[in-house]
Amino acid sequence: MSELDEKKVEEFGGKMLGLLNISHLTLLVSIGHRTGLFDSMSQMEPATSGQIAKSSGLNERYVREWLNAMVVGQVMDYNGNSKLYSLPKEHAPSLTRAGGLHNLAFFTQGLKTMAAVEDLIVDSFKNGGGVPYSNPDATEFLSIWNSYTSAFFDAMLIPAVLPIVPSVVSDLEKGMTVLDVGCGYGHSTNLIGKNFPNSEITGYDFSEIGIAAAKDETKTLGLSNVNFELQNIEEMNGKRKFNFITAFDCIHDQAKPALVLKRIAESLEDDGTFLMVDIKAGSNVADNMEHPAATWLYSVSTMHCMTVSLARDGEGLGNMWGREKAEEMLKEAGFNNVDVKEVEGDLFNYYYIAKKN
Repeated sequence: MSELDEKKVEEFGGKMLGLLNISHLTLLVSIGHRTGLFDSMSQMEPATSGQIAKSSGLNERYVREWLNAMVVGQVMDYNGNSKLYSLPKEHAPSLTRAGGLHNLAFFTQGLKTMAAVEDLIVDSFKNGGGVPYSNPDATEFLSIWNSYTSAFFDAMLIPAVLPIVPSVVSDLEKGMTVLDVGCGYGHSTNLIGKNFPNSEITGYDFSEIGIAAAKDETKTLGLSNVNFELQNIEEMNGKRKFNFITAFDCIHDQAKPALVLKRIAESLEDDGTFLMVDIKAGSNVADNMEHPAATWLYSVSTMHCMTVSLARDGEGLGNMWGREKAEEMLKEAGFNNVDVKEVEGDLFNYYYIAKKN
């Protein structure tokens, strides 16, 4: 047995300490997002903890302890002489709602839903199975994710995403049949319907909560060309055909993704197009070593994406299934022509444009 490299032991111990620091700091970043502290401080000059608490309508003692964690975590600046705290303007886009899609603090609130299912995940490690969508914390995670994707769709779907699909915008303007599978809360579906009134848009999902919310939004928008159906997409029979089918970050969650892709191919007109949007990654973990969000994404996969599939006796594909596996499965499902694109401003996804012929 080789001798221990004491330098490496010490270095990894330091890494573990850093991990503990960052993981706990992340919880407090989530609190800063949820309480609006980052938003308040982005509008303030350097201030005392009391001034910040008053401006935010919060308890000063909690705010002061939170601020101190932000300072030692190098999120905030602090002047030891004046005892004034400030948010560097360069940090604001990643921490405030004004940052829009750049606001990474938004995602930190998902951590509490991951931690809440830890005991169930430990049990699944030992006994198999998983945490189903019906679990309240899994449902809350989906609600948080929906808030982000809704903002993304508002900013990107019509002006940036749909135009990368050849001729689809002009075809939508003329009128075509569209199916949005795994539509969740249906915002993408409703946006397409709102912007292309000559097209008939359908959304499928097996979540009663999601479909109910989607229908409410359709009613609020006054759309007559959008319809939602409670439908397990594994059970589509291919009798109803569509010109254009979309799947936004949902295929990797399916219990039987290969079957779902086959059902989608069967439901697509022979000259139709399938747009599958899914996580930008390689299928081999070795190819993801330099991926800036790989650790986060593999962790979310373990605690949500993979486990909701395994909870249904599924394949547990996981969100990091990667481009190579995705292209392979698309071709096995009957898509003989697959083009993979990226959209400027979207750091997370590949865009698979698939046709049967």
